[in-house]
Amino acid sequence: MRPAVEIADVIRQFGKQYCEQQKPTAEQLRVLHDLLHCRTATLGGHEERCDCCHTVRYSYNSCGNRHCPKCLASKQALWIEKLISKTLPVRHYHLVFTVPHVLNRLCLYDRKTVLQCTF
Repeated sequence: MRPAVEIADVIRQFGKQYCEQQKPTAEQLRVLHDLLHCRTATLGGHEERCDCCHTVRYSYNSCGNRHCPKCLASKQALWIEKLISKTLPVRHYHLVFTVPHVLNRLCLYDRKTVLQCTF
């Protein structure tokens, strides 16, 4: 069942304003582009033919972006299952911490360096 409002609708309505005010990174712009154009003619399409009844169905290509709720929810679930199967049978916990606010922009633009300095 298709939701009444999709993420692409929100990006269409507010994307330009968001980009003007927030100055997103190149990676963030790519995500916005992918989410906006997922399963549209912009990304092309393909046809599927039934060998039995010869029915032809046309489908637009998915963006494949890991942030896209349309196309990767099932892949994400499989990834989580696979990841869980690889964990050791010991007690463990997930650690999340907050970096100082002054480092936020650095984290966005140079995540690798920040992580190397942290661990």
